[in-house]
Amino acid sequence: MAELWVADLGLVPYDEALALQRAVRAARQAERVPDVLLLLQHPPVYTRGRRTDPAELPLGEAWYRERGIDVVDVDRGGKVTFHGPGQLVGYPIARVTDVLGFVGLLEDAMVAALEQEGLAARGRAAEGRDWTGVWVQDRKIGSIGLHVSHGVTTHGFSLNADLDLEPFSWVVPCGLSTPMTSLSAERGGGPVDLRCLRKRVAHEVAGRLGVKQRLVTRARLERAIALEDDRAPVVHEDAVVQVAGDGAR
Repeated sequence: MAELWVADLGLVPYDEALALQRAVRAARQAERVPDVLLLLQHPPVYTRGRRTDPAELPLGEAWYRERGIDVVDVDRGGKVTFHGPGQLVGYPIARVTDVLGFVGLLEDAMVAALEQEGLAARGRAAEGRDWTGVWVQDRKIGSIGLHVSHGVTTHGFSLNADLDLEPFSWVVPCGLSTPMTSLSAERGGGPVDLRCLRKRVAHEVAGRLGVKQRLVTRARLERAIALEDDRAPVVHEDAVVQVAGDGAR
């Protein structure tokens, strides 16, 4: 049975995680590894997708950086979003043929995981790319933004567990003037067991892909992708999926 390798990386700086994604992508394109799901958190950072308008960061990059939030331009679809501790970020590096179907799969996996946490949510990708993600009534709790190169995805999704939501109010998240929420906020406050949420999401993604989940350490993953041979892979970027999200951006 085909496998999905799942690696729990903990708290990882954004640039470091992006470099790892690209190395895993090169290995996946070369069929050295199966599909991989990286699960992690980031220090505070805004990421800007290719459709981001400068007006969506109205206070200026210097203002954000003074408050300890980095600003990074990325090659995913979607617009600006925020990542920070207390948010579950997932980067699926997967071979896909139906990209929009894969977006729906990620929405469904997050919705199912939240349902197991006692929260009713829904995906809205069918309503148009600006509504892609996971919602609790009119509040957005999960975002998706992908990049596809030679049939393999990078970037992915983010799911707000118990992170500080205030930085979302300092930008126009995902290009929408809609409220952002979190699992903690919907429960009325308090911590969220991220380890449990992470396991639920990974299980749901693997199940919807119809594959067996295999947990791997970062060291095991790096050995498999032979990072020392992939420091400067030549990869032609051939598709950007224009979906709003974060995600995991």
